[in-house]
Parts: sequence; C-alpha cells; structure tokens
Amino acid sequence: MQQIRNVFRKAALRAENTISSVSKTGRKPGASMSTGPQQREGTFYEFRTYHIHPHQNAAFLRLTSEKIHLRTAQSELLGYWTVEYGGLNQVFHIWKYDSYTQRAAVRAALAQDSSWGEQYISKAMPMLSSQDSEVTYLVPWSKIQKPPKEGGVYELVSFQMKPGGPAVWGEAFQGAVGTHAAPGYAHPVGVFHSEFGWLNRVHVLWWYESADHRAAVRYRSHSDPRVVAAVRQSVGYLESQRNKLMFPCPYSPLK
Repeated sequence: MQQIRNVFRKAALRAENTISSVSKTGRKPGASMSTGPQQREGTFYEFRTYHIHPHQNAAFLRLTSEKIHLRTAQSELLGYWTVEYGGLNQVFHIWKYDSYTQRAAVRAALAQDSSWGEQYISKAMPMLSSQDSEVTYLVPWSKIQKPPKEGGVYELVSFQMKPGGPAVWGEAFQGAVGTHAAPGYAHPVGVFHSEFGWLNRVHVLWWYESADHRAAVRYRSHSDPRVVAAVRQSVGYLESQRNKLMFPCPYSPLK
C-alpha cells in the first residue's frame, strides 16, 4: 500500500512541476499535453464508402453518373472513385464542408428535394448492401494538391495508429509520408486525420500515372535508405493498415 501511495505522490509532483513550468514560459496550460491535430479552421471532409450488390454494380454507376448533378448542386464534391483493388463492388467519395452547420443544412435541403429523393435515392438505396461514413480533417502540415495532370489512378492508404494521437506518433508519421512524397516518387493529394469513425486513423490519398507506375515507384522507394529509415521509425506506432487502388469516375473533380 505504501508503494502505491508513493507512485501517486510522484505522479502528482510531476504534474505540478509541468504546470508550473508552463506558467513560467507563458504558454497556455495544457498546450504541451495536446494529443489532437489542433484544427485552425472548421473545414472538414466526409469520407463515404458505398458497398454495392454485385449484380447492381453497373446499374448503380450508370444511375449515379446521370443524377450526381442533383447532389453536387448542394455541396462540394472533392472526388468520386470506383475501387479496383482492395475492395470489390465499392465506390468511395469525399465531400467538403465548411462547418457542421453547413452539412446539416445540406442534409436538410436534400431531404426536401423531391428530385433527389425520387430520381436517385429511391432507386440507389436498394442497390447498396451497406454504407460507411467518416469525418476527417486535413492534418495541419497537409493541403489538397491536385495531380499534375488528369488520368491515372489513386491509392487510399488507411493507417490505424496506436492510441495517443499525433502528439505520440505525428512526427514519425510525417517523416514517413515526406520520404514517400520525394520527387520522382508518389504525388500526395492529401493527408487526413479521423475525427468521427475509427479514432487514431490517418488516410493518405496518393496519385500515380498508372497501376504499373505505382508498382515501379513502390519498388524504387522501398530500396531508398531514407524511406526505409523513416518507415522503421514510424512502424512502431502502427497497429494495422489497408490500401485501395481506385479509378476516378468521369464526373469526379479529381481525375
């Protein structure tokens, strides 16, 4: 029992010293203990994944191509893709919102839009087996970077990191992404941190000229000592990862 009391006394003393040192340096209390990405703006990105019944895949894509304008009239679509590898009969799309208030207003407007309900929703929903939604923010050191040209393929790599947030693994993760984005390697479209959905999840959206280009880049980069060192440093914070190779739909703003 005495040993347990001593442990708590030492922990309390460390906390008191930390607060005292923060006060003396003029920093805001708690700033050094932050685990989140410290968002500076309200803009967020909703990731939506639709799982389509196999026999309805072609019909769903055709319907969406014909009626997507009813949806994009309400809010900004960043990209819309079909999943080629890493998930069969799936589409993945990203919607941009300035705030949660805006998203709520968009959803309310769509609910009142008879054209959207009758011409799309009533027909599309029976074609789906399930839907997934995740709210994400761009990490502070990333921004949306469009590909250098149209065409090509996209890879969405999703990392499930250990609990603790960017304060624990952020620097190592940024280093790993940075080495993979070196000139001549992959083109990073954006790096996103989850807010609602699975926590401690980070998504990196990459662009390549083709699937073969992606294979060649991966082979080259993983023979690069800088990439190998960065991956070794970050992998200790990783629990799992998953990737999808995707093709942009004709109506996707990111092509």
